[in-house]
Formats: sequence, structure tokens, C-alpha cells
Amino acid sequence: MGLFDGLMGNASEVNIVEVQNELGHILAKNERLEKAYKLIRDMFIFTDKRLILIDKQGLTGKKVEFHSIPYKSITHFSIETAGNFDWDAELKIYISGSQMPIQKQFNKNLNIYEVQSVLADYVLR
Repeated sequence: MGLFDGLMGNASEVNIVEVQNELGHILAKNERLEKAYKLIRDMFIFTDKRLILIDKQGLTGKKVEFHSIPYKSITHFSIETAGNFDWDAELKIYISGSQMPIQKQFNKNLNIYEVQSVLADYVLR
């Protein structure tokens, strides 16, 4: 992914081998990485067991928050696409036991339908 794409908010699929090397320490023993997307510094990682949202914070990105969401805990999700005068699309993921969804903003150049489709594949298994 080029720097310009990252600054514009475009998500791109990331090589699973690279993600495995970088984040293998957070996976369960029998867990398998299947797809990963990067959005500037944040990542969406789909494993065979859960969705992992990685949020790098601060100027240096050294502070990292990992959201681990088992697919069975996702009660529903929604996307809101960008309008003519709106630059952002939004993904909301609702988790059982929580009233507030996890929200992620995407630039309208992103094909948010692809991320939604992958999420649907895993949640509906």
C-alpha cells in the first residue's frame, strides 16, 4: 500500500504471512489467520475463530489496542456509505452485552462492501 493510499484512508488487503510474523504471539494455539486489511495504521484481522481489530494510537503508534471479538458475539453490524457531500463511510459492529457499537470510519474511496462481505462470511458461518 502506498503512502498516498494510506493518507486517503484506502484499505488494502495485507499479506497473511507478514501479519503472522508480526502478530503470531496474540493468536491462540490452533487459530489460523485468513484475511487481513490495513487502514493507515489500524488493521482488521479475520481468523478462523474471531475478528481482531488493531488500533495504533499516538504519534509514534507504539501504543496499541487489540479488540478481540469472537464471531459468535457479533449480534449485528451495519455499514453507512458515503453520500455525495459526505467523505466518510462507517462500519458499526454490535457486540452482545454492549449497547454501543464499535465504529470505524473509512474514506469513501474504500470499497467498504468488500470488508462487509468478508465480515458477513465469518459471522454467518
